[in-house]
Amino acid sequence: MDLQEFNSAPDDRLRPLLAACCDVPRWVDGILAGRPYADVEALTQTADKGLRDLDASEVERALAAHPRIGDRAAGAGTEAAWSRNEQSGVGDDPEVRAALAAGNREYEERFGRVFLICATGLSAQEMLTSLRQRLTHDESAEAAVVQEELRKIALLRLAKVVA
Repeated sequence: MDLQEFNSAPDDRLRPLLAACCDVPRWVDGILAGRPYADVEALTQTADKGLRDLDASEVERALAAHPRIGDRAAGAGTEAAWSRNEQSGVGDDPEVRAALAAGNREYEERFGRVFLICATGLSAQEMLTSLRQRLTHDESAEAAVVQEELRKIALLRLAKVVA
């Protein structure tokens, strides 16, 4: 949809699309409340500010909507389709997939949440390298990285909504 359609669409039509970008009701409500937007840049700035203001519980809620790197998102919904496309760089190499699965388990044991990375444009090896490097972070440093990765994913997805 274009910006004019985005600005005039009913909330109930946009809410699921925005939740597929970032499943945080306060963020979705903030985007909807900001309409109409003069241009896509104004929409993106509002979205970006809202993503930077998420609290820890909102980040955790948003993470719950993301599959593990290397897992295929199930379903026919918008979010699942976007996730499959974003993770297309994982490929089918069984060794890399096994290393990602092992890294995911180690990450989840260490941090208690799914490993999140903005996978768009990354190779499986780049994702694996980042995963291994991030396992060296302390909780505070990793929480900041997770929020930044979530922000990048949400903004990329929002750009797909308002194409």
